[in-house]
Amino acid sequence: MGYFRGTLGIEVKADLSPVTVADKAVEAFVRARLAQDFPNDGVFGEEEGASGLDRDRVWVLDPIDGTRSFLSGYPTFGFLLAILEQGKPKIGVVGIPAMNEVYTGLGQAAALNGAPIQVSTQTALSDAILYIHEAEHMRAGDEAVLEKLTQTGATRRFAYDCYAHALLAAGHIDAVVDYNLQPYDYLPLCALIEAAGGVITDWQGLPLTLQSDGRVISAATPALHAELLEITR
Repeated sequence: MGYFRGTLGIEVKADLSPVTVADKAVEAFVRARLAQDFPNDGVFGEEEGASGLDRDRVWVLDPIDGTRSFLSGYPTFGFLLAILEQGKPKIGVVGIPAMNEVYTGLGQAAALNGAPIQVSTQTALSDAILYIHEAEHMRAGDEAVLEKLTQTGATRRFAYDCYAHALLAAGHIDAVVDYNLQPYDYLPLCALIEAAGGVITDWQGLPLTLQSDGRVISAATPALHAELLEITR
């Protein structure tokens, strides 16, 4: 937060996404703590890459999910952290520091700042609050899916990044269809959404792993998830 709405050194990576001094500083800080406290674990971070992915426990982190929001002063950027055990998400953390919110998921316990949260009970896509993410990338790669998504849901919003998924876990949003994500973008969401009672998979309905293609559905209920799969499949 010491960097937010301040002077930022901005670089452009090979995939044309921006990275700031804050992204690098946050990841370096977390990696230093992990090296100190969990030296035998693997780590996969957005800025410094992956090591030890074959180990029983792997930490996956995105220091600033939503760098474009961060560098433009928009407060919905997040910090993402997951723990994988034998390749499966065990713990998920979504921190939204500018909003003073920390969402956590472990087993069947999901919380916002320590208070229990759960997904909505919405089962019908026609009545749902639906968020569609990365629309420009979706239009370029799966235009037919985007066209169908824009014609469904009671309320639709176009957005980016992790915050909508966290709001889904807290019951405010019913479904999020996401696109073009990396493992450090989606794996921290898994344990949180599942702990809150929701469903999160790829567009084929398969569990998310390090090898998933980055197309993601989060839904409050299995019925809502099934309706979305009819579109994405």
